Formats: sequence, structure tokens, C-alpha cells
Amino acid sequence: MNFAAQLFYSSYLSERLERLFSPKPALKNSEENDPFWQREELRLGPAEPGNSYKAGLVSNGAVGRRPTLIEPERLKDFGEEELVNGDVKVRDTKVRAETPVVMLMDPPKTRRVSEFRIVPRPPAQYLRFEDISAAAFTIQSGIQKTPCTYSRLSKQYGMEIYLKKEHLHYTGSVKERGALYLLSSLTQEQQRKGVIVATDCNFSMAVAHHAVELKIPVFAIMPSCCSSPRLRIYRDYGAMVISYGSTGHDSQNHARHLAKDNGYLYLEEDESATYLAGLGTVGMEIYEQVPKLDAVVVPAAGQYGLLAGTAAAIKHLNTHILVIGIEPEGFPLLRQSLKTDGPIKDIHSNPNTKLYGDLMERSLGVNTFQLAKKLVDKVISVSEEDSLVAMLRFQEFERSTVDTEGAMGLAAILAGQLPELRSKRVAVVVSSANMELDLVRQCVDRALVLDDRVSKFSVQLGEWPGDMAKLLDVLSREDVRLLDVSHRRHSDKSNLFNAKVECVVETRDRTQSTQLRKTLSERYPSLCWLER
Repeated sequence: MNFAAQLFYSSYLSERLERLFSPKPALKNSEENDPFWQREELRLGPAEPGNSYKAGLVSNGAVGRRPTLIEPERLKDFGEEELVNGDVKVRDTKVRAETPVVMLMDPPKTRRVSEFRIVPRPPAQYLRFEDISAAAFTIQSGIQKTPCTYSRLSKQYGMEIYLKKEHLHYTGSVKERGALYLLSSLTQEQQRKGVIVATDCNFSMAVAHHAVELKIPVFAIMPSCCSSPRLRIYRDYGAMVISYGSTGHDSQNHARHLAKDNGYLYLEEDESATYLAGLGTVGMEIYEQVPKLDAVVVPAAGQYGLLAGTAAAIKHLNTHILVIGIEPEGFPLLRQSLKTDGPIKDIHSNPNTKLYGDLMERSLGVNTFQLAKKLVDKVISVSEEDSLVAMLRFQEFERSTVDTEGAMGLAAILAGQLPELRSKRVAVVVSSANMELDLVRQCVDRALVLDDRVSKFSVQLGEWPGDMAKLLDVLSREDVRLLDVSHRRHSDKSNLFNAKVECVVETRDRTQSTQLRKTLSERYPSLCWLER
């Protein structure tokens, strides 16, 4: 029982004892008839208005019939007492003391180490789409957004062909994307000291150009076999060109030595995530420029970074888009690596070094191979002849000159190696257009022969006057272009009275070439077509 209840109970007992032992006054008539519990002397609490309160005798320090110190309504706030018609009801709470029962837990079960199952964490993704997006944001001020235009060759080959013209960059190569992002990611200390390159390739030209744009010192160590026009290009970009050694290995070793002694950063095309992220921005632009895309054809050359980066971007945006890699038939490094389920460091082949020299000096890295294995749907190889014909198609229909690496994507379509893309919307990446002028001329001449546009034949003509004129008249009526003619007398000992005439002619297409062959065969039985 709390203090308030004790005080109230003490006052109540004092009042009751006072009433018992004190003389009883005469009761009024009205009080005699009142019940015991309604009499005034039994009422507790403050007096009602208008009624006088009579003080009683003092007993045990308490005044009789004095008002309670606590209002009856507030007794409910104490929780254990209740006021019922002026009485106090006390509730006693009994607590039984029991000994608590302590429950002991079973000892842990001893388990063998082999019973524990170790769940390995998923490996960190080497090239994420977030890295490619960051690269696109970083290089957007230094790289132009190349067009992806509809090709006039679409109707001829039964598909919608869109050409992503990456050869329109300042240095003529898609490698600018990776090189610029790589240079932008260097620390200020590395940018202050400078960078050095030692290989004559598209990557080195991209580094030379963008390093100068970023105010980074750049040195180009080139072998003596490098042509003068190529050296002039590096100087025009603003690089410090140094000729050293007779081979590429000599210049590379010297560049590494200079970088170590002077604190330069030696750069070469590799499979770093930074470089691949920069190249992967091509896939983001293609997906944005060509709606409802079905497939992307990408040249798989160099370090195969363009193929891996583009595939990472495309597959993240839409997994249903096919990614097809194209590589030269004379150097099928990726196809052989996929067959052996591992990157091959070297492959025994003899490709044309003039056409694929820039591609042969590269290798396939482990990370690039894993990305290509996971994301690339198909890898095919194209022949040198198909690439040359594709270069010719670019000049005729697209009014642009590309190199063999840039033409490989279109070469696969021209050769009929992608029949599953019929009636589909296909984007073809044109990666580069860096080829010397004399080599371009040779490639075009060779492509005209491969396309049956330029033919060479020989006929036996007699000594009669006008025979040569008649032959030229036949060629004129067939509307062919005479490129070269050779008239040889007494070239054959068996027929001393005939002359051998060799002609090189150019036709519009294969149909006209077939018609010319038929006409000459009917008129000249000694006709012989020669291989060029």
C-alpha cells in the first residue's frame, strides 16, 4: 500500500474511533430515518456547497471529520486501490517465490571441416557497362560522334546495312577512342613527364595526336624501315620522332630503356580495362543511332579490343542483338583460340605482311578472350581477295577509301558468309582507313581483276593488213576499255607467219565480261585468257 492510501486509511480509522467513543448527540428526525450509509458524518471528501463543516476532536494527531487530502477520483491513478461508495478497497498482491529453473543448452555439435560448404563469391566483372559509360562521358569533348549511315549496297545483298564510319576520325582509326580515354586516366605526374610509343600503327598515331591535344609530351621511336610519309604524319601531329634501329624490336627495346631512365610512360596497345572501355563506346553509339538493330559486325583485329568492348556494350543494352567478329583468313587467331578453349600466343601462318602487318604484331590476351568467348555469338574469317573486293565496293558505292582491316566486316557480307542476316538490320563497323597511296593503287588493281572487271587475253593474228584494226573494232563495239596492248611478231617458232597480240581490257561488271568472252571465242579460235 502506498503513502497516499496509508494517509487516507489512518484518517478514516481516527474518525471511526472518535465516533465510537464520543457521546452521541440527539438525532434530528430526518437523520433518524436516514440509512446508516447516507448520514452526513459518514460522508467523506469536501463538503458540498452551502453546507457548513463542523470540526471534531483531535485524536492521534488527526482531526475528526476533516476532508481527505486526496480526491477519491485520483485514487484510481495509483493502480492498487479503488474507491467504492466512499470505502477503500485494498488489493493484496501475493508473489510466490519459486526457484527459477535454469535450462542448459546442448553443447554445439562438432563438425568436420569437409562438412562446411564454402560459397565462392562471383568474380568481379572485368569490363562493366558503367566503365564504358564513364569513358563515353570523358571523351565526348575530344572525339567526334561518327555517323552510322544507310549503305547503297543494302538492296544488292538483301539486308539493311548501316556503316559505322569510324575511319572518319582525325587519325583515321577507331583506336582514338581507347587512346584518348587511356591518356585522360593518367595521373598528373604521368602526364607531366610524358609518354612514349615505339610501333608504327593506328594506336601510336592516336596517342601522338591526343597527347599533344592534352598538353602531354609524346615521343615516337620508329625504326629506319618506317616510310617517310608515315614519319611525317607523326611530326605533323606534334610528336618528337626519333629513328632508331632497323626493326620494330630494336625501336621498342630502345623506347623501354628511355622510359625507364627518364620516367616516361611506355604505351602500347594492350587489353587494359581502360582501353577496352574507350573502344566500347562504339557499341553505345551504334545502339543509339540504329533502332531495332538485329546484328553488329565488328572486325576482330589487333588486340581484339574493339570486338570485346563493342560486344560488352551491345549485350548489356540488348542481349538479343547478334555480335559477329571478323578476322583475316591468314591469321585466324581468335577462331583457333576458341577451338582450344584458351588464348593462343602464336599461330603458324603466312599472311600478307603489307596488308595485315599492323594486325600480326598483336596478340590475344586472356581477358579479351574471356569477353569474346562469353559475348561474341560468331567468329568467321574472310580471305584476302574478299577484303580487296570490299575495298573496291567502298570506293564505288560509298566514295571512301578504307584499308583491309576496315573492309573486313563488309567483306564477310559480300562473300555470302552471313546468310542468316538476310532481311535483317545490320550495323558494320568500318574501323580504319590508314593505307599508303601506292598500296591503295595496287589493291584497287588487284580487286578489279578479282571482280572479273579487268581481263587479259591473247590471240593469234595473221600478216594480213587490217587484222589488228578488226580486233580493236570488236572491242569498241563491245564498249570495253583497252588498258594495254602488246603486239609480238615471231613469238612462236611453229607458226612464223602469225603475230601474237596480248590485250588488257576493263569491263563494267561480270555480265559484260561474260559477253566479251563469248564474242571473242566465236571470232578467234586461238583465243587464250591469261591470269594476271
